[in-house]
Amino acid sequence: MYENDYPELKKEDRYTSPASPKPLHELKMLQEYIHSVNLQNLGTILPHYKQQMILLKFFKSKKNQLVEIYSRNKDEVIHTIGKVSVVGRDFVMVRTLLTRIWIPYRAIHSAKTPFGLPDMPGSHQNILIDEELRRKLLTNFAVTVAEKQTLRQQFFEELLQTNLKSWIGTNLTIYTSNIFNGKLRGVSQGKVTFKEKEIAISNITYMKQGRILSFFEKILKKLKITKSKNS
Repeated sequence: MYENDYPELKKEDRYTSPASPKPLHELKMLQEYIHSVNLQNLGTILPHYKQQMILLKFFKSKKNQLVEIYSRNKDEVIHTIGKVSVVGRDFVMVRTLLTRIWIPYRAIHSAKTPFGLPDMPGSHQNILIDEELRRKLLTNFAVTVAEKQTLRQQFFEELLQTNLKSWIGTNLTIYTSNIFNGKLRGVSQGKVTFKEKEIAISNITYMKQGRILSFFEKILKKLKITKSKNS
């Protein structure tokens, strides 16, 4: 009678062990409820990390979906709508058609799904990988992931400082107590370095970059590297 009680557990000619006597849909709802309660309890015990933990979970569930974010820069409230691109440990990056935007969690006042869009979970989203990449991940995970920025972002929660190292040589607009625009020269020891000045990452509340401009800047950077190697 096992096949009648648990038909969903049949895998080819074998059966897996049931994770619970409950139906799968009920078990899924129960697991989501338990995770939410555990997160709220952790937030109560660790109030200084509550916002970071909840925003991290929220943005992970909205990967590649539109979100609406209200953040603060001193007394100014900045309203941002864009698709979640990168979910870091202490920041989120969203994309619009022409702009990339970085927002540290500490600057976010509120975030939600834009009105009129379905509030869908992100659990249906899958990554398509070829068999060669699958083999490399299984046999040499650390080296394979370290070589590709997209894989690093998928498997690890980057700090804002780590993520910005990928954008050295491109122009950024930085919001602190003032608004500054310049070409990023370096990132180290909690600071971003421009030709004109240094800015502490802890003072940054918002950053943006033109996507088309950064695309051409990266191409020029690669051409310079190739030219220097050949000469």
